[in-house]
Amino acid sequence: MLTRPIKQAIASRVIALLNDRSRGDKPVGRQPDGLFGPGSVAWRVHRDVTTMMVGGIAGLLLQMLHPAVLAGVWDHSNFRTDMHGRLRRTARFIALTTYGGKADAEAVIARVRAIHDQVRGVLPDGTPYAANDPALLAWVHVTETTNFLNAWIRYAEPAMSASDQNRYFAETARVAQALGASPIPHTQSEARHLLDTMRPQLLCDARTREVAQLVLRQRAPNMMAEPLQALAMQASIDLLPEWARRMHGLRSPPLSRPLVRASTLSLARTVRWAFE
Repeated sequence: MLTRPIKQAIASRVIALLNDRSRGDKPVGRQPDGLFGPGSVAWRVHRDVTTMMVGGIAGLLLQMLHPAVLAGVWDHSNFRTDMHGRLRRTARFIALTTYGGKADAEAVIARVRAIHDQVRGVLPDGTPYAANDPALLAWVHVTETTNFLNAWIRYAEPAMSASDQNRYFAETARVAQALGASPIPHTQSEARHLLDTMRPQLLCDARTREVAQLVLRQRAPNMMAEPLQALAMQASIDLLPEWARRMHGLRSPPLSRPLVRASTLSLARTVRWAFE
């Protein structure tokens, strides 16, 4: 009976990837008294490790196309030297606000708001920026949620109803509001409209390309994870809208897409199986 040890081995590696044991991090337990609850769409979408990873990376690639968002990372973050740590902290924020109790969710939101209050500066063209700018927070929120949802639909629930998609945006709007974002999409169509509205402000320059390559070429935590991480990166590029791929100069060749999608679907199913 090798099934149980195999499942345990996969699950333990995923848990180690997402939690920094040196900081005492442990998996976030599901609390019914949090911001959402067991019957929420957010609980359903955010539970899937593979789709959250693919959607999260695609979201990052979209976020950094906004010069002010990129500047906040470039000027105030150790992202370039501790990218894995930064991604872990983002994943933990999502886990706590989704599955943690209300007090835990409110505490981590307050902590992030306090950090944002310290992040301000001037863009290369002389334009001032601040991380607590409601419009920038809205951009970060919509890029994350749109790509989390798109990855979930592609690799977990292709027949997800339009009403559940709208419910997802309405639910996650609570976190965006608590962070100070505005405007906040409450439906799929509002999310698409916000993305379109922000496009004229986007830019891809040398700094954008450098950070994008750091994300896409980050070292895997071990040799066994290397092919899986490479697959997740390709799936993330494939998830991006065509206009964003063009801005980044990234390619998703049509002939390779079926293989990338089939392999990612298999990976997602395997990881879900390990946590059953």
